[in-house]
Formats: sequence, C-alpha cells, structure tokens
Amino acid sequence: MRLTLWTDYALRTLIYVGAKDGQLTTIAEIAESFDISKTHLMKVVNQLAQQGYLETVRGKGGGIRLGRAPARIAIGEVVRETEDDLAVLGCLSGPGFCRIEGCCVLRGALRKATQAFLETLDGYTLADLLAPRAKLASRLGISPALG
Repeated sequence: MRLTLWTDYALRTLIYVGAKDGQLTTIAEIAESFDISKTHLMKVVNQLAQQGYLETVRGKGGGIRLGRAPARIAIGEVVRETEDDLAVLGCLSGPGFCRIEGCCVLRGALRKATQAFLETLDGYTLADLLAPRAKLASRLGISPALG
C-alpha cells in the first residue's frame, strides 16, 4: 500500500507538533524542518485542525499545537481520514472488473490486505511514535521545552 504525500505530510506534522510537547509551532518551522512546501502544508494543517488533531492559535505569537493528547490520536484513524482512496489498485474498484475469472478473489484478497494494514496502524498512537522524544526532538532540531 502506498500513502499519498498528503498523508505523509499530515503524519510528519503531527509528529513534529507532538515533539514540541505543547509548545506552539508554526507551519514555516515544520515546512523548513522537512523541506516541504509551506503552501501545501497550510492546507494539510487546516484539515488536521478541522478534524480536531490540531489546535490553531491566531495572531502575533500564534501557531499550532496538538488538539488532543498524543495517546488519543490513532495513526490508523489519521490515515483513514486523510486518504481519499485506500484501494490498493484503483482498477479493482471498476464495475466490470469481476467479469475476468479469478479477479473477484483478487479483489477480496486485496481488500483484506488493506484492512490488515489499517488494523496494524490502529495499534499505534501518536504517543507511540513520540516515545523516543529526546532523540526525535534532536533529529528534528527542536529544543527541549522550558519549564
């Protein structure tokens, strides 16, 4: 299974913001850290905020932070909400596909594989991804929280 850049950016954003441990961060910081498009990232952050994963703070000194505890952010759920189409092969969803003998079996097998993929991701939360916090913050160039 291959995830879109949208989902990749969403997961990277959640990891970065989570590694900040409650400190506000900006889209520009995240974009620079991962060398990705700030414009595209703004759209991803907007969607994550609408879905409640991020909280946005407007104005001078504003930014973004997690909208819920990392332990309450299931990675499988994020993938389901950010991916438009989870079909392994787009052609398998076409109406005439099952006219070819054996293809319905293949479609069922690939559907089960996709479910297994998502069930595996359901076993992880953002908290799990943030567990090596000190090493993660160092690699992302994030200074430790003060206080």
